Amino acid sequence: MMENESIYNLLDSIDTPEDLRLVKPEQLPQVCDELRQAIIQELSTNPGHFAASLGVVELTVALHYVFNTPYDRIVWDVGHQAYGHKMLTGRRRMFHTNRKLGGIRPFPSPEESEYDTFTNGHASNSISAALGMAVAAHKNDEKNRHVVAVIGDGAMSGGLAFEGLNNVSATPNNLLIIVNDNDMAIDRSVGGMKQYLFNLTTSNRYNQLRFRAARLLMKMGILNEERRKALIRFGNSLKSMVAQQQNIFEGMNIRYFGPIDGHDVKNVARVLRDIKDMEGPKVLHLHTTKGKGFEPAEKQPGIWHAPGCFDPETGKRVIKSTEGIPPLFQDVFGHTLVELARSNPRIVGVTPAMPTGCSMTYMMEEMPDRAFDVGIAEGHAVTFSGGMAKEGLIPFCNIYSSFMQRAYDNVIHDVAIQRLNVVFCLDRAGLVGEDGPTHHGAFDLAYMRPIPNLTIASPLNEHELRRLMYTAQLPDKGPFVIRYPRGRGVLLDWECPFEEIPVGKGRCLKNGDDLAVVTIGPIGNVASKAILRAESETPQLNIAHYDIRFLKPLDEELLHQIGKQFKRIVTVEDGVLAGGMGSAILEFMSDNGYSIEVKRIGIADQFIEHGTVAELYSLCGMDEEGIYNVIKKSE
Repeated sequence: MMENESIYNLLDSIDTPEDLRLVKPEQLPQVCDELRQAIIQELSTNPGHFAASLGVVELTVALHYVFNTPYDRIVWDVGHQAYGHKMLTGRRRMFHTNRKLGGIRPFPSPEESEYDTFTNGHASNSISAALGMAVAAHKNDEKNRHVVAVIGDGAMSGGLAFEGLNNVSATPNNLLIIVNDNDMAIDRSVGGMKQYLFNLTTSNRYNQLRFRAARLLMKMGILNEERRKALIRFGNSLKSMVAQQQNIFEGMNIRYFGPIDGHDVKNVARVLRDIKDMEGPKVLHLHTTKGKGFEPAEKQPGIWHAPGCFDPETGKRVIKSTEGIPPLFQDVFGHTLVELARSNPRIVGVTPAMPTGCSMTYMMEEMPDRAFDVGIAEGHAVTFSGGMAKEGLIPFCNIYSSFMQRAYDNVIHDVAIQRLNVVFCLDRAGLVGEDGPTHHGAFDLAYMRPIPNLTIASPLNEHELRRLMYTAQLPDKGPFVIRYPRGRGVLLDWECPFEEIPVGKGRCLKNGDDLAVVTIGPIGNVASKAILRAESETPQLNIAHYDIRFLKPLDEELLHQIGKQFKRIVTVEDGVLAGGMGSAILEFMSDNGYSIEVKRIGIADQFIEHGTVAELYSLCGMDEEGIYNVIKKSE
């Protein structure tokens, strides 16, 4: 329970939306103020996604005030903005456990609460999911169930959102789509949709008058459904001509309301009440401010997307000193990319809406004409990169591992088949910590491995990352995947000279006779500690350690050497066991007639919850203790 709980005169009495609906309309602004303060206080000591949740406080309160949740469905796109929603739906007193192992989940999840109607974490899925729910409500004869999708202007840049809109316009439904337009995703929103939403204006009074007139004419028998649609199209054409602007939503026969001030909670609630029972699909367009009510977050919403701990009174962030500690892998990528681009004019950078998160900002600052933020559009990022590669450029396409899942066909169809020189840098590979199962980069080794023409590698440390990036941009390397984790490396002197790593060549880190440990990527550093511990406790034990480096192509010469020398192998990878590096080695040994006992360490066939990386490694038996225990059993 929070120390400042006693200051919440109204919020203290609100544990569920039913409690909220007992509040008088004139008290809603106070509820919003108290909810905003609760979010600020909680996140000042228990970090999470901050600015987005502050920006939708009024919308959150209005939605639960007007709609009969959880019977009525609210689908939050991405879920960064759902902390207020969680607090109003029975989880405020447990919110101090948010993002902690065994505590409240980082994003909405139906497994946690009936108010969380759909799994969230990746952008742009809300319209499609909500349309499915709206159609199901009709089919299940629950025509009084309202379904609302809440999507931000950043998520509207994703292709899935447009696919959903297209289907909304052609499928009978009463879906309400709320566009939360704050001109931001995580970094600033980009693309034509952002500018379109910023400029869009339509009279709410006009929409209300049109609705009432149509309802009256329908009752009088003058207007039928076919005539109504024809009049809507005619009216939209007249409005577009007068306003000198085409409304994309009404052009798709989706009713449009707005834009309105998303921070006027009483008016938002009134508009929601007025339009919620209208038949047919509807869009309500709100203008909001990311970080609303906390000045530092309003001024720098990108930094305050997930700011870490801070002083709630002064807004001063608690920034730990980085002196004397290794750099973040993402920063090594960002600085290395700039170095390579200085000497190779064909190199360009591509990121889908994550320039700060992946550190492509360094290239954007020095070479703004050679770095592209394409918005929340991973599939487009891959195919766009393929198009540039086809004409001789060398794109470094940086996508978080879990987001690359959305571009799988693009990798196959638009890059791999043509063997184009695209370098895919998969950031946040492996277990990422508190963001949980929607963000763990658990699958990339397994889902990339079957694709022909790919080179797939993972660096043990920062030096290896730089050398792999250098190698990948050399002539005729084809599609090249480099995956690395969230967080820091292990080297202080990370700025090493560039040198080529032979593709498909692993290396022996430590010789031994009794047992071979084979690793890929930075988790090899954890395995090294486990090996030293096992040998120190059992002096007669002599363990070999191999860094395989490349999942594809495998170093078959090295694996033949291991197969001939050892009877026991332990494989360690920060990814799923099914189809990953351990599976590849098992297949190789079987195909080549080696009778070897192989113990695999990695992520089992389950989704891993949220917690610190150290906690999750322990949970999966991938920490030093877990690896040590497997080694000891394999003696």
